[in-house]
Amino acid sequence: MAEWTLKYADARGEIHQQVAEANSEGELRDRYTQQGYLVYAVKPRSEIAAITTGFRPSGRKLNLETFLIFNHQFVTLIRAGLPIPKALDLLADRLTDPKLAPYIRGVRDEVRNGALLSEAFARQHIFPPIYVTSVLAGERSGALADVIERFNAYQKLTLSVRKKLMVALRYPALLVVMVVGLITLLITYVVPNFAELYSSMNAQLPGPTLFLIALGTTARGYVLFVIAALVVGAFAFRAWYRTAPGKEAVDRVILKIPIAGEVWLKYEIAQLSRVLSTLLVGGIPLMQALVTSADSLGTQVIKKDLDKAAKLVREGQSLSGSLRATGVFPGLAIDMIEVGESTGALPSMLGSVAEFYEDDVANSVASALTLIEPVIMIFMGVFVAYILISLYLPIFSLADTIRQ
Repeated sequence: MAEWTLKYADARGEIHQQVAEANSEGELRDRYTQQGYLVYAVKPRSEIAAITTGFRPSGRKLNLETFLIFNHQFVTLIRAGLPIPKALDLLADRLTDPKLAPYIRGVRDEVRNGALLSEAFARQHIFPPIYVTSVLAGERSGALADVIERFNAYQKLTLSVRKKLMVALRYPALLVVMVVGLITLLITYVVPNFAELYSSMNAQLPGPTLFLIALGTTARGYVLFVIAALVVGAFAFRAWYRTAPGKEAVDRVILKIPIAGEVWLKYEIAQLSRVLSTLLVGGIPLMQALVTSADSLGTQVIKKDLDKAAKLVREGQSLSGSLRATGVFPGLAIDMIEVGESTGALPSMLGSVAEFYEDDVANSVASALTLIEPVIMIFMGVFVAYILISLYLPIFSLADTIRQ
């Protein structure tokens, strides 16, 4: 039987949309008409599948916290019995986020014109692929509210992990900015002033002082050029990084960095496992879940490896065997997935993999930061001590000469 997307009204006049199976459009229309429903539109399911599996989000960013609040309100209205168009009407007019509101109004307008909810979200090209796929699963199963709640739970966990990482990195980042600012101030302002003082005194300067003064006077003359070059370079790098080859090249470099590359890989594995678990629990087939998971990842290298694994799964291999063939995924994660496949508990095992690696990433970052912070402080102390000693050595020499 073929799958069809159906839009109809019940005896109370409420509009419903769902995916149903039938041999033909006429058979589906007759079936629902005999049940007392008014059928508005019937479309082949393949049209929606093409949209949801093939679309790519635009470069625009979605405020995930605001979107999470929207979904909570949306689920509440659906469970209260409001039709989807009416729920979207209420939320679109009351959203406080000016960036999200136009897209929700776009979804509302698409639904009014006969589109499925998942199709309407996909056409905005800003909502996460996992969300669009989850909504499609909810439409197929008739449990839209439950599926969106599972997405909310996934989004909460993801935001929680990101916030923990950002909080952990905040202090080292502040230290780095302070060190760079202090070094720039000393090199471009303090050192040249001492150079003018020693030049007026015709003092004999030791080697460390001569080197520091040469560095300071040169830096002072080119500081604006260096700043401009850094700004231009940053914009050029950002533009290159947004391209697929640029992003893949940077990802490969990051993955090869000792410690940092391993932590980044574990974080991506945790994200992949969390997305896969959420989709499989929502009733999405494994192949479509793999495609959506690949689109949800931020690393091009792992995304390509996941595409290779998806081809092997399509050919009949197990998920664990396909991931092992890529040679990228950790052995422990593959072993846990293999256990989940053999016991028929793959979604829950993927959730366990996600929890394990999320905790591992948090612990690894915390351990690394305990080493990074002292290193930064020691570097700053040694550099400042070198500058002070180099600048004051001639003063001590002059003091000895005056005493003699």
